[in-house]
Amino acid sequence: MIHQDSIVALATPSGAGAIAVIRVSGQDAIAIGERVFQSVKGKALIKQKSHTLHLGHIVDHSKTLDEVLVSVFKGPNSYTGENTIEISCHGSTYIQQQIIQLLLRNGCRMAEAGEFTLRAFLNGKLDLSQAEAVADLIASDNEASHQVALQQMRGGFSNEIARLREELLNFASLIELELDFAEEDVTFADRTQFATLLERIEHVLKRLIDSFAVGNVIKNGIPVAIVGEPNVGKSTLMNALLNEERAIVSDIAGTTRDTIEDELVIGGIGFRFIDTAGIRETTDVVESMGIRKTFEKIEQAQVVVYLINTEELIANHTNLGAVRVELEKIKNQFPLKPLVIIGNKSDKLTTAQQANITTEIPDILLLSAKQNLGVDDLKNQLLSYVNTGALRNNETIVTNTRHYDSLLKALDEIQKVKFGMQSNLSSDLLAIDIKEALYHFGMITGQVTNDELLGNIFANFCIGK
Repeated sequence: MIHQDSIVALATPSGAGAIAVIRVSGQDAIAIGERVFQSVKGKALIKQKSHTLHLGHIVDHSKTLDEVLVSVFKGPNSYTGENTIEISCHGSTYIQQQIIQLLLRNGCRMAEAGEFTLRAFLNGKLDLSQAEAVADLIASDNEASHQVALQQMRGGFSNEIARLREELLNFASLIELELDFAEEDVTFADRTQFATLLERIEHVLKRLIDSFAVGNVIKNGIPVAIVGEPNVGKSTLMNALLNEERAIVSDIAGTTRDTIEDELVIGGIGFRFIDTAGIRETTDVVESMGIRKTFEKIEQAQVVVYLINTEELIANHTNLGAVRVELEKIKNQFPLKPLVIIGNKSDKLTTAQQANITTEIPDILLLSAKQNLGVDDLKNQLLSYVNTGALRNNETIVTNTRHYDSLLKALDEIQKVKFGMQSNLSSDLLAIDIKEALYHFGMITGQVTNDELLGNIFANFCIGK
């Protein structure tokens, strides 16, 4: 599984730029660099100390390709644990291609997706959960997802799992020892201490499993569906939230025929806003398709923002009953989703009229999307639905579906062991469930793994990382 060949890839984004970084890793990486690099001071690259930087030229026989800086990292003190060089060249795509082709001709092969991080894992520089956090860190696009990925990459999650696994392994060893002396009927594992350990492990696992609800939305963004009747200002609110003309705004009802989605970071948390088609009875085939999509998006959303045109509500007070019916319908159909009721166009109302509406609909939040009044109040209310307490306290938060699945399976096995203890099952039966729990712990950190699992994980990495 551990390859001895040298791999090369562009570590910076493809395309032209000020500089580009080309990374080479492998047993012969520095020797290969020596063949193509000429130091301005005449130094041999292979004789230089680790973590040093050298100015010179990349040369193909007598042809100079570029003036570069070469960083030298000697294994095991490198990212991959292998000999590594990084060539910082000018960012011309032509220069990048020429240098990479030269390195390929001198003994390198092109790296596969995530192969540098795979080698770091195989060489013991990272465990599997830390390696996966590298990809999450690269993909993070807001403060919260960055913080969670960084904490996991530093080993916060894996350290917690490793401690639990080690304690469980110690007791498993004692129980295995009991099996060797089964005829003497001796006990090595203190059952009272073991029961206490199982309670603690169960508590930690449940906390980590519960954190996935928060972690998943931090990683992927919280989907928010903006719904309501046609022409109540949904698209205007979308534009006000994003501070740009993202959606078409018109006085004509039914303008939005499809859903429009965009993202916004509020308080370090990503929100995905979905502007939907207006909900009303219609004979227009295209508009009807848009309304069906609206209900699909409500199903997918975690928060629903329902807009009401307060100006029209005051002018035609009989609409109030219909609005209440529609709100009850959404609450009954989606009882677990937070529903934010927005009274739009409130700038057109008097203070007395505003007070009247808040009396009729107590949970309503009055704002004017067009005048950008009260939009910040909406943002604060949306943020209040996210449990960021764990984030602020730097607690471990699970964001990875694979980890979540392994934690659920580990919890199931721990609960089986607890039941076995309470039922006075024999040590050999307890040992089976303990081994299964240890297996699922090991799947998280990579102490138990296989080629198929590694292939699936690292295939999602970018090449060069």
